[in-house]
Amino acid sequence: MASGGSSLDPTALTRLRQALQPEWVHTVRARRIAAGALVLLAGASALRANPDGDRAAVLVAAHDLAPGVALTATDVRVEHQLAATLPDGAQGDLAAVEGATVAGPVRRGEVLTDVRLLGSRLAERTAGADARIVPVQLADNAVLDVIRGGDVVDILAAPDSEPDAQPRVVATDAVVVLVSARPKAATGANDRVVLVALPAPAANNVAGAALTQALTLTLH
Repeated sequence: MASGGSSLDPTALTRLRQALQPEWVHTVRARRIAAGALVLLAGASALRANPDGDRAAVLVAAHDLAPGVALTATDVRVEHQLAATLPDGAQGDLAAVEGATVAGPVRRGEVLTDVRLLGSRLAERTAGADARIVPVQLADNAVLDVIRGGDVVDILAAPDSEPDAQPRVVATDAVVVLVSARPKAATGANDRVVLVALPAPAANNVAGAALTQALTLTLH
C-alpha cells in the first residue's frame, strides 16, 4: 500500500526481471554469501582464545600433605589448569620437586608453589633477600608443641657449662617455617627441631651458638 510516497513492495517490472534471471545468477549469489559467511567465521575463530593454549600443566597434591613430608611421585598429580588462574610460583616439573620437603600443611587438590617447599624461595619470601633457613634444637622440646609455621620468635642462648649465666639474645624476628613432627614412638632422644628463616648474618650466629650453647625461643 502506498502512503504519500513510493511503495515498499517491488513493482511488477522488478518482479518480472527477477523471475527472468537465469538460475546460475542465484547460485553465484548464494555461493558468494556462503563464502562471505565462512570468512567471517574464520576471523572470529582466529580472534577467539584457544582454550588449550591458555592452560598450563601444574602439580597438585594428590592427597593431604603434612609438614615435613618428603615428596614422592605418588604425592602429586599433573593437572592442566587455566594459566590466568594459577598462583605465582606454581610448580609443573615433577623432577624438580621430588624429594623436596613440604614446609606447611597442603590440602588435596592444592597447587604446589615454590613457597610451599623448603628452599631458597621460601627463605627469601619469609625473611627477605639473601635469607637462610637454620635448624634450631631447643633445650625444652615442650616449646615445639605451641609454635606453628609463620610464628615470629626471638632466639636466646645460654652456655650449658654455666648454669647461672644469663641468657643472651642471638637473633630477633625469626620466622618459623617448619616444626618437626613428634615421633610416633617415644625414643627419649631430643631430636626434634624447628626451622626458622633469618637474614644470613643472624642465621649464622644462631647456627654457631647451637654448637656450644642451649637455645630456647620467646614468641612475639
